[in-house]
Amino acid sequence: MLISNFIKKVLPAALILIAVSCENQGKQGYSMGPVPVNLHTVGKKVVAFYDSYPATVKALNQVDIRSEVSGYVTAILFKDGSQVEKGQKLYEIDKINYQTAYDQAKASVDIANANLSKAQRDADRYNRLLEQEAIAKQIAENALTDLQNARVQLASAEAGMQRAKTNLDYAVIRAPFSGAIGFSQVKMGTYIVTGQTLLNTISSEDPIGVDLQIDENELQHFQELKHKNNDESDSTFRLLLPARFEYPQAGQISAIDRAVDPQTGTIRVRLVFPNKENVLRDGMSTTVKVLDKFSGNQIVIPFKAVVEQMSEYFVFVADSGKVHQRKIIPGPNLNGELIVKDGISTGEQIVLDGVQKLREGMPYVTGGNPKSKQSPAGK
Repeated sequence: MLISNFIKKVLPAALILIAVSCENQGKQGYSMGPVPVNLHTVGKKVVAFYDSYPATVKALNQVDIRSEVSGYVTAILFKDGSQVEKGQKLYEIDKINYQTAYDQAKASVDIANANLSKAQRDADRYNRLLEQEAIAKQIAENALTDLQNARVQLASAEAGMQRAKTNLDYAVIRAPFSGAIGFSQVKMGTYIVTGQTLLNTISSEDPIGVDLQIDENELQHFQELKHKNNDESDSTFRLLLPARFEYPQAGQISAIDRAVDPQTGTIRVRLVFPNKENVLRDGMSTTVKVLDKFSGNQIVIPFKAVVEQMSEYFVFVADSGKVHQRKIIPGPNLNGELIVKDGISTGEQIVLDGVQKLREGMPYVTGGNPKSKQSPAGK
């Protein structure tokens, strides 16, 4: 009974004392004097970093080779996968029939020429006789008609000969431009159908294109880069090959597609790279590295000095012996350093360590870390 009365009287008073003690300790802890911190002086430095885009190598010129005449393949005059020059012979189609047709057409032209010469002599003779009134006018007019017919027959024969000559020329297939030729799709003796049978494919290789897709929000930036004058030493566009090897030559924008794809919200951009050593091949998958627009002389601070709250970013600026929370507009994070687009200026000092423990208006003193070399601000 005595114990019960004791608990009823003493316990409430003890709880009150404990609560008051904790409250006093909390207040005392917040107002314990300046907080030791390390400071960082805000400055600028030159930074260079890249945005990466998957890309595909594309030949600027590419042609599927097909024959303009039918016949059997009688010669293959190149090595598979080799470099060929414009006008170089690639294939020959059996020319016997086309040579015969040309010879016949040429003979027809010779006959038409002979007929025209005879008709011209007859017309001239009959015109002289008509002037002397030695023949009837009708005879002279008939001679002129024969002359006109002979001229038309010659023109027709010459057209036939030109057609036969063209077919004969088509029996030899030549490279339309200089470039790399692929593996032959036909062998000796294969019968070729006019305009249908694929013989091979030839593509240009120097320079060569690289296609990538960009978001429509980046279009303005790429349009500005297109009008930038790049040289061989420019680092705006770099190419990373499948083996993670960086291509040594710089590229530049050749073209931007006319329209944005409404389904993906992207647009195609084509870069052009020198390719004298034929390292880049049509269809190769690569990665294009584009110099980010925030590269250059920028304000950069250590990322550990930044506090994130509700998707907003802050730093504590040291001023007149106290720290003040300042909102910043962050840029990209570069391996532990943050580019700051707005919010602080060069020369200001920010708290480097222990920012999670700070509050607005807290006093500070430098020396939170014995290794710190920074001098105190506001003194």
